Amino acid sequence: MARTKDFKEEEVLQKAVYLFWSKGYNGTSMQDLVDGLGISRSSLYDTFGDKYQLYLKALERYKNTYGNTLSHISTESISAKSAIAQLLATAANNLPQQQQPKGCFMVNASTELASHDIEVSKLINQTEKQVEEAFFKVISKGQADGEISEDKDARTLALFFNNTVKGLQVSARSTDDGQLFEDIIGIAVKVLE
Repeated sequence: MARTKDFKEEEVLQKAVYLFWSKGYNGTSMQDLVDGLGISRSSLYDTFGDKYQLYLKALERYKNTYGNTLSHISTESISAKSAIAQLLATAANNLPQQQQPKGCFMVNASTELASHDIEVSKLINQTEKQVEEAFFKVISKGQADGEISEDKDARTLALFFNNTVKGLQVSARSTDDGQLFEDIIGIAVKVLE
């Protein structure tokens, strides 16, 4: 008779996101996972596979959560310019918080593993495409509504804002200066004028 799990997979997976985000893939040992997730080694293997499979699932969860936030902002904002500012602020505001690790989990994964791991690279590219598409959708709508000038290519602007997000995320690894992030966002939004 199979044992029932005495843990919730989603809660354990969220803890894994935090652990890998904090320590990186290489810095997180199996013992760190057992201790941090609060489940036995056998439960970890039975439920999530090995450390690598758990890492990919954690990245996927982060990608989906972040994607849902971007989608909500890009569809619910009243104006395109405010949506762009909100998308940028979401990246900045989610970074320098004491209850979570520094930087962005995807950017951290990118610098640690993407150059030599095709699966991690795929997830990172999917996430970057989500960010770019969120900006593209908002910019295109803003151009169609006349709020944003059509003299700049919407795709190029989306790429610019996606790169700005990555810059904010990298900066967050070394500073928690909120004013710095506000200043960067303010200058970035002026590109739309």
